[in-house]
Amino acid sequence: MQYNFDKIINRDHTASVKFDLRKEVFGKEDILPMWVADMDFETPDFVIEALKKRLEHPIFGYSYRPDSYYQSIINWVKRRHHWTIKKEWISFSPGIVPAINMAIMAYTEPGDKIIVQPPVYHPFFSAIKNNNRIQVDNPLKLQNGRYFIDFNDLKARLKDAKMILLSNPHNPGGSVWTKEELQTLGELCVENDVLIMADEIHADIVFKPAQYLPMASVSPEIAHQTVTFIAPSKTFNMAGLATSSVITSNNILKEKFDQILDTIHIGMGNIFGSVASEAAYKHGDEWLDELLEYLSQNMDYVEQFITEYIPEIKVIRPEGTYLMWLDCSGLNLKNKDLKDFMIHDAGLGFNDGRMFGTGGEQFMRMNVACPKITIERALKQLKEATLSL
Repeated sequence: MQYNFDKIINRDHTASVKFDLRKEVFGKEDILPMWVADMDFETPDFVIEALKKRLEHPIFGYSYRPDSYYQSIINWVKRRHHWTIKKEWISFSPGIVPAINMAIMAYTEPGDKIIVQPPVYHPFFSAIKNNNRIQVDNPLKLQNGRYFIDFNDLKARLKDAKMILLSNPHNPGGSVWTKEELQTLGELCVENDVLIMADEIHADIVFKPAQYLPMASVSPEIAHQTVTFIAPSKTFNMAGLATSSVITSNNILKEKFDQILDTIHIGMGNIFGSVASEAAYKHGDEWLDELLEYLSQNMDYVEQFITEYIPEIKVIRPEGTYLMWLDCSGLNLKNKDLKDFMIHDAGLGFNDGRMFGTGGEQFMRMNVACPKITIERALKQLKEATLSL
């Protein structure tokens, strides 16, 4: 491998949410944090070099995104995901969660119903609630270690809904929706005139034999109903640069989104996010290929270790994302809270499954985008804690 993912980077005292807010989030600092979805690997050297080069110019004034910025996105999506998009389809957003909120403002009205598929990325819930819309659940079904969409239930939910928030690949369950699943969902949405907001931020983090397919690429009719959200942030560990893309071929939808973007005046972004994004998409193929291999090995280790030493926990092996979904119901913590057990007994900072909504009870989300030695330490602590139960 050209890149060293085993390197330990001390993230303390860098204003890191994952590390420096341990006391605020977990009530104690002496825990191993494996929660928020950024990586403990160095941001790629080609991104850092591009930023250094820009820093050589001593003025950081107002800037715009040049054609090369957009072309890097177009080329990446075509090269990695076989999806042909155009510059005029792309809008900027300083992050996908802001973009989802803006989309809700642009396309729905207070009191409208918006469908989510829990257990799912929890900012979906707050985006709906904070904009005075109504959340409608279409819970996923867990079968043989994979989450599936309950289409019979979805049909009923779509009849009076205005929008569905789709997580593809799914966070936290790890399902990479197949063409058949996406087509069925998309056709139902077209039939019921429901807009699809496709959060595809984890699109690049997919493991064979699964294959990510952009929702909007399934058919022209489905594309007309779809707004897609992507970003280099998860892929290249640069979430702090707050740069993402909102893509739709529907001119009316794009105009409505851009109007909200202009109204709150956040479309300019920042120089460094643009520079980093362009460098990542231009030069990131080899780095990503090596990252996926390393992440897959980490997941192999977690799965094998837990199966052998902590069989009470069942691992949901993700088809996509670097987040492992752990079914801890077998621990039978009837008189002890699972989150409390992980923090105070195991010394681990995982995401509490309850925050992901219906179906997340008795689950923990574990971030494995870190050096293997960190995972070895975490699993050793977890093993010792479960032995004391």
